[in-house]
Amino acid sequence: NWLIIAWGWGWGVVLGVYVAGGISGAHINPAVTLALAVRRGFAWSRVPAYWLAQVLGAFVAAALVYAVYSAAIDAFNLANNFASRSDSLPTFAIFATFPASYFNGGLWGPLLDQIVGTALLLGIIAALIDPRNQSPRANTAPFIVGLIVVGIGLSFGTNAGYAINPARDFGPRLFTYIEGWGHLAFPGAGMYFDNYWWVPIVGPLIGGVIGICVYDLFIGSVLAARARADEEHEVGRVPEPDER
Repeated sequence: NWLIIAWGWGWGVVLGVYVAGGISGAHINPAVTLALAVRRGFAWSRVPAYWLAQVLGAFVAAALVYAVYSAAIDAFNLANNFASRSDSLPTFAIFATFPASYFNGGLWGPLLDQIVGTALLLGIIAALIDPRNQSPRANTAPFIVGLIVVGIGLSFGTNAGYAINPARDFGPRLFTYIEGWGHLAFPGAGMYFDNYWWVPIVGPLIGGVIGICVYDLFIGSVLAARARADEEHEVGRVPEPDER
Protein backbone atom coordinates (compact mmCIF):
# COMPACT_ATOMS: atom_id res chain seq x y z
CA ASN A 1 0.00 0.00 0.00
CA TRP A 2 0.95 3.65 -0.20
CA LEU A 3 2.41 3.78 3.32
CA ILE A 4 4.81 0.94 2.48
CA ILE A 5 5.88 2.72 -0.70
CA ALA A 6 6.39 6.09 1.00
CA TRP A 7 8.34 4.71 3.95
CA GLY A 8 10.36 2.37 1.76
CA TRP A 9 11.50 5.23 -0.45
CA GLY A 10 12.18 7.41 2.57
CA TRP A 11 14.42 4.83 4.22
CA GLY A 12 16.13 4.23 0.89
CA VAL A 13 17.03 7.90 0.73
CA VAL A 14 18.23 7.93 4.35
CA LEU A 15 20.60 5.02 3.77
CA GLY A 16 21.74 6.31 0.39
CA VAL A 17 22.69 9.65 1.90
CA TYR A 18 24.56 8.01 4.76
CA VAL A 19 26.44 5.71 2.36
CA ALA A 20 27.37 8.32 -0.26
CA GLY A 21 27.69 11.41 1.91
CA GLY A 22 31.41 11.10 2.52
CA ILE A 23 32.19 10.56 -1.17
CA SER A 24 29.94 12.91 -3.12
CA GLY A 25 28.17 15.00 -0.51
CA ALA A 26 25.23 12.62 -1.05
CA HIS A 27 24.31 13.97 -4.45
CA ILE A 28 21.89 11.21 -5.44
CA ASN A 29 19.55 13.56 -7.26
CA PRO A 30 20.38 15.69 -10.35
CA ALA A 31 17.93 18.34 -9.13
CA VAL A 32 19.99 18.72 -5.97
CA THR A 33 23.22 18.94 -7.96
CA LEU A 34 21.77 21.60 -10.26
CA ALA A 35 20.34 23.66 -7.41
CA LEU A 36 23.64 23.62 -5.53
CA ALA A 37 25.48 24.66 -8.69
CA VAL A 38 23.06 27.56 -9.19
CA ARG A 39 23.03 28.83 -5.60
CA ARG A 40 25.76 27.17 -3.51
CA GLY A 41 28.90 27.34 -5.63
CA PHE A 42 29.05 23.70 -6.66
CA ALA A 43 31.42 23.50 -9.65
CA TRP A 44 29.54 23.48 -12.96
CA SER A 45 32.34 21.41 -14.48
CA ARG A 46 31.38 18.54 -12.16
CA VAL A 47 27.65 18.59 -12.90
CA PRO A 48 27.71 16.37 -16.05
CA ALA A 49 29.77 13.67 -14.32
CA TYR A 50 27.49 13.71 -11.29
CA TRP A 51 24.37 13.48 -13.48
CA LEU A 52 25.84 10.56 -15.40
CA ALA A 53 26.76 8.74 -12.19
CA GLN A 54 23.29 9.33 -10.74
CA VAL A 55 21.49 7.98 -13.79
CA LEU A 56 23.85 5.02 -14.03
CA GLY A 57 23.34 4.25 -10.35
CA ALA A 58 19.56 4.29 -10.75
CA PHE A 59 19.82 2.08 -13.84
CA VAL A 60 21.93 -0.49 -12.01
CA ALA A 61 19.57 -0.37 -9.02
CA ALA A 62 16.61 -1.11 -11.29
CA ALA A 63 18.49 -3.99 -12.86
CA LEU A 64 19.21 -5.39 -9.39
CA VAL A 65 15.54 -5.13 -8.38
CA TYR A 66 14.57 -6.89 -11.59
CA ALA A 67 17.12 -9.66 -11.02
CA VAL A 68 15.68 -10.32 -7.56
CA TYR A 69 11.99 -10.07 -8.50
CA SER A 70 11.84 -11.18 -12.14
CA ALA A 71 10.16 -14.47 -11.21
CA ALA A 72 7.47 -12.63 -9.26
CA ILE A 73 6.97 -10.17 -12.13
CA ASP A 74 6.57 -12.94 -14.69
CA ALA A 75 4.21 -14.85 -12.40
CA PHE A 76 2.06 -11.74 -11.93
CA ASN A 77 1.89 -11.11 -15.68
CA LEU A 78 0.94 -14.71 -16.33
CA ALA A 79 -1.75 -14.76 -13.62
CA ASN A 80 -3.29 -11.54 -14.95
CA ASN A 81 -3.15 -12.59 -18.63
CA PHE A 82 -0.75 -9.90 -19.80
CA ALA A 83 0.46 -11.07 -23.18
CA SER A 84 3.75 -9.17 -22.83
CA ARG A 85 5.49 -6.82 -20.45
CA SER A 86 4.61 -3.90 -22.68
CA ASP A 87 0.99 -4.47 -21.70
CA SER A 88 1.68 -4.66 -17.97
CA LEU A 89 1.39 -1.21 -16.45
CA PRO A 90 1.34 -2.56 -12.86
CA THR A 91 4.78 -4.14 -13.23
CA PHE A 92 6.16 -1.11 -15.06
CA ALA A 93 5.02 0.96 -12.07
CA ILE A 94 7.52 -0.93 -9.90
CA PHE A 95 10.30 0.95 -11.65
CA ALA A 96 9.14 4.33 -12.99
CA THR A 97 6.36 6.85 -12.54
CA PHE A 98 3.28 7.93 -14.45
CA PRO A 99 0.45 10.40 -13.76
CA ALA A 100 -2.95 9.64 -12.29
CA SER A 101 -5.85 9.01 -14.66
CA TYR A 102 -7.73 12.12 -13.53
CA PHE A 103 -5.28 14.30 -15.48
CA ASN A 104 -6.86 12.81 -18.63
CA GLY A 105 -3.62 12.79 -20.57
CA GLY A 106 -2.70 16.37 -19.75
CA LEU A 107 0.93 16.99 -18.84
CA TRP A 108 0.72 20.43 -17.24
CA GLY A 109 -0.78 19.09 -14.01
CA PRO A 110 1.90 16.41 -13.50
CA LEU A 111 4.63 18.89 -14.48
CA LEU A 112 3.40 21.37 -11.86
CA ASP A 113 3.24 18.51 -9.35
CA GLN A 114 6.89 17.65 -9.96
CA ILE A 115 7.95 21.29 -9.79
CA VAL A 116 6.18 21.85 -6.48
CA GLY A 117 7.31 18.57 -4.92
CA THR A 118 10.96 19.11 -5.80
CA ALA A 119 10.82 22.77 -4.75
CA LEU A 120 9.68 21.59 -1.33
CA LEU A 121 12.50 19.06 -1.23
CA LEU A 122 15.25 21.55 -2.08
CA GLY A 123 13.83 24.35 0.01
CA ILE A 124 13.92 22.17 3.11
CA ILE A 125 17.33 20.70 2.24
CA ALA A 126 18.62 24.28 1.97
CA ALA A 127 17.36 24.89 5.50
CA LEU A 128 18.95 21.70 6.79
CA ILE A 129 22.41 22.50 5.45
CA ASP A 130 22.35 26.20 6.41
CA PRO A 131 24.53 26.63 9.54
CA ARG A 132 22.87 30.02 10.18
CA ASN A 133 19.55 28.26 10.60
CA GLN A 134 18.52 25.48 13.00
CA SER A 135 20.45 22.81 11.12
CA PRO A 136 20.28 19.33 12.68
CA ARG A 137 23.16 18.12 14.81
CA ALA A 138 24.90 14.77 15.37
CA ASN A 139 24.76 13.80 11.69
CA THR A 140 20.97 13.45 11.69
CA ALA A 141 20.48 15.44 8.48
CA PRO A 142 20.23 12.30 6.28
CA PHE A 143 17.44 10.97 8.51
CA ILE A 144 15.57 14.27 8.21
CA VAL A 145 16.01 14.28 4.41
CA GLY A 146 14.42 10.83 4.34
CA LEU A 147 11.48 12.13 6.36
CA ILE A 148 11.09 14.94 3.82
CA VAL A 149 10.76 12.36 1.05
CA VAL A 150 8.21 10.42 3.13
CA GLY A 151 6.22 13.59 3.72
CA ILE A 152 6.25 14.56 0.05
CA GLY A 153 5.22 11.03 -0.90
CA LEU A 154 2.29 11.02 1.50
CA SER A 155 1.06 14.49 0.58
CA PHE A 156 1.96 14.92 -3.10
CA GLY A 157 2.79 11.42 -4.27
CA THR A 158 -0.54 10.27 -5.65
CA ASN A 159 -0.63 12.81 -8.49
CA ALA A 160 2.33 11.42 -10.40
CA GLY A 161 4.35 9.08 -8.21
CA TYR A 162 6.61 11.81 -6.73
CA ALA A 163 9.73 11.11 -8.77
CA ILE A 164 11.23 14.47 -7.59
CA ASN A 165 14.51 13.09 -8.93
CA PRO A 166 15.29 12.86 -12.68
CA ALA A 167 17.79 10.02 -12.24
CA ARG A 168 15.46 8.00 -10.03
CA ASP A 169 12.91 7.95 -12.88
CA PHE A 170 15.04 8.07 -16.02
CA GLY A 171 17.50 5.32 -15.05
CA PRO A 172 14.83 2.68 -14.29
CA ARG A 173 12.75 3.89 -17.24
CA LEU A 174 15.69 3.26 -19.53
CA PHE A 175 16.14 -0.20 -18.02
CA THR A 176 12.47 -1.12 -18.48
CA TYR A 177 12.59 0.01 -22.09
CA ILE A 178 15.51 -2.34 -22.75
CA GLU A 179 13.95 -5.18 -20.78
CA GLY A 180 10.68 -5.29 -22.70
CA TRP A 181 8.23 -2.74 -21.33
CA GLY A 182 8.76 -0.74 -24.52
CA HIS A 183 6.29 2.05 -25.17
CA LEU A 184 5.24 2.24 -21.51
CA ALA A 185 8.74 3.57 -20.79
CA PHE A 186 9.45 5.59 -23.93
CA PRO A 187 7.78 7.76 -24.96
CA GLY A 188 5.53 6.95 -22.02
CA ALA A 189 2.63 5.77 -24.11
CA GLY A 190 -0.32 4.53 -22.09
CA MET A 191 -4.01 5.03 -21.64
CA TYR A 192 -3.52 8.52 -20.25
CA PHE A 193 0.15 9.46 -20.26
CA ASP A 194 1.40 9.76 -23.84
CA ASN A 195 4.88 11.32 -24.14
CA TYR A 196 5.21 11.57 -20.39
CA TRP A 197 8.87 10.50 -20.07
CA TRP A 198 10.30 14.04 -19.98
CA VAL A 199 8.05 15.35 -17.19
CA PRO A 200 9.94 13.64 -14.29
CA ILE A 201 13.17 15.07 -15.72
CA VAL A 202 12.24 18.67 -16.50
CA GLY A 203 9.87 19.20 -13.57
CA PRO A 204 12.35 18.32 -10.81
CA LEU A 205 15.17 20.31 -12.41
CA ILE A 206 12.98 23.42 -12.53
CA GLY A 207 11.50 22.81 -9.09
CA GLY A 208 14.86 22.27 -7.40
CA VAL A 209 16.19 25.64 -8.57
CA ILE A 210 12.94 27.36 -7.58
CA GLY A 211 12.99 25.77 -4.14
CA ILE A 212 16.51 26.83 -3.22
CA CYS A 213 15.97 30.32 -4.66
CA VAL A 214 12.78 30.75 -2.63
CA TYR A 215 14.64 29.70 0.51
CA ASP A 216 17.47 32.14 -0.19
CA LEU A 217 15.03 34.98 -0.94
CA PHE A 218 12.74 34.63 2.05
CA ILE A 219 14.83 32.86 4.70
CA GLY A 220 18.50 33.02 3.74
CA SER A 221 18.40 36.77 3.12
CA VAL A 222 16.93 37.39 6.58
CA LEU A 223 19.56 35.19 8.24
CA ALA A 224 22.30 36.96 6.31
CA ALA A 225 20.98 40.38 7.35
CA ARG A 226 20.86 39.31 10.99
CA ALA A 227 24.43 37.98 10.78
CA ARG A 228 25.64 41.30 9.34
CA ALA A 229 23.80 43.23 12.04
CA ASP A 230 25.38 41.06 14.75
CA GLU A 231 28.84 41.63 13.28
CA GLU A 232 28.34 45.40 13.14
CA HIS A 233 27.02 45.42 16.69
CA GLU A 234 30.01 43.41 17.89
CA VAL A 235 32.49 45.77 16.19
CA GLY A 236 30.93 48.90 17.69
CA ARG A 237 30.06 47.46 21.09
CA VAL A 238 31.43 49.24 24.14
CA PRO A 239 32.97 46.73 26.58
CA GLU A 240 31.25 46.24 29.90
CA PRO A 241 33.21 47.31 33.00
CA ASP A 242 34.05 43.76 33.96
CA GLU A 243 35.42 43.11 30.45
CA ARG A 244 37.99 45.96 30.54
